[in-house]
Amino acid sequence: MRNLGIWTSRTRKGPLIVLLLAAVVALLAGCTIGGDGSGTSNPAAAPPPVAEVTQAPAADAQDVSPTAPVSVTVARGTLADVALVNAAGTPVQGALTPDRTAFHTTEPLGYGAAYTWSGTATGTDGKVVPVQGTFRTVAPASTTSANINIGDGQEVGIAAPIVLKFSDHVADKAAVEKALTVTTNPPTPGAWAWLPDDNGSRVHWRPQNYWAPGTTVTMVAKLYGVDYGEGAYGADDLSADFTIGRSQIVKADAPSHRMQVVRDGATVMDIPVSYGEGDEDRNVTRSGIHMVTEKYEDFLMSNPPFYENVREHWAVRISNNGEFIHANPQTTGVQGSANVTNGCINLSLSDAQAYFGTAMYGDPVEVTGTRIDLSAADGDIYDWAIDWSTWQSMSALPAGGAAAAAAPAVAPTTAPIS
Repeated sequence: MRNLGIWTSRTRKGPLIVLLLAAVVALLAGCTIGGDGSGTSNPAAAPPPVAEVTQAPAADAQDVSPTAPVSVTVARGTLADVALVNAAGTPVQGALTPDRTAFHTTEPLGYGAAYTWSGTATGTDGKVVPVQGTFRTVAPASTTSANINIGDGQEVGIAAPIVLKFSDHVADKAAVEKALTVTTNPPTPGAWAWLPDDNGSRVHWRPQNYWAPGTTVTMVAKLYGVDYGEGAYGADDLSADFTIGRSQIVKADAPSHRMQVVRDGATVMDIPVSYGEGDEDRNVTRSGIHMVTEKYEDFLMSNPPFYENVREHWAVRISNNGEFIHANPQTTGVQGSANVTNGCINLSLSDAQAYFGTAMYGDPVEVTGTRIDLSAADGDIYDWAIDWSTWQSMSALPAGGAAAAAAPAVAPTTAPIS
């Protein structure tokens, strides 16, 4: 019986040893092959795409200027089917570089609008990366428009300033002035000056001295997208190309009772006239450099309480305080010998008509010899009554801003996409 017992014990122990050895071998095999204890092979993770896409502005950006640079670029790859669209799905015009590594828009965006990218970039590894993301442009509290006093193709006199009149107050005048460019041929020193608001802000550019005849001028105001301050932004861009005409200066010396018209250095008219009587301040013809702004063959003039709606002929306006050079048959008898008017310069019918035909917007009228000087009280254009250093100090930028450039300027696209 004991042998049987011994035999029986050995018989059971042998298989247990085999099983234990098998388990040890399996454990060792798992540590060597799987690396995670699973007993199975795990290949290395796939590398990420090499193409790197960069957007400007970044995705989800807010309050983006509608004129800010907008682009998509890719490193180690090329772009395909790239587009930027507004909320209505309208594409923004743009251009892809020849090597297809960059796309940029070529027109301004709209205010308060969302724009979304689409397209793909394929890396040098052949893997595709999507071009996607949305950003929003700034939504102004208000927009401010502007207009210019000189039109495209117009010919003006040698004293004409460039005048930009805004529909509302401009708080950040420096920001606006930085967006203004005057280009002249030949180069002409000049500066911008901000005059007091008159139902909106106004800024004038005038040369240091009279324009040279024949000068060509380009003014570009890249105002769309400019932050005017206080929640207002520029509504539109403006531009104008014009030419300076011949030199014509009116010499109007009140004590002499005469007026000369000097064209290109030669006196072409020397005529008897009558200036303001000067018994009251309101009847004093102002001394200083006036400028021709308007002319009418017939014009109704009023100067209460002296007269109202009196029809006068060949009237050339030289200030907004009521000063004209015009015909007045009632003063013909004293023209050349006495000053009896209410401040205008009176001529005979024939002389007034002859002068009228030569007068051009921007011609200077130099009045001398009276006791009151032309000033801001006399209307919206008194630019030449301000000395040059004072004029420069009225700029919102140091040293009156930049002088006129000589290179030709190109007007920007003005129609934003909504």
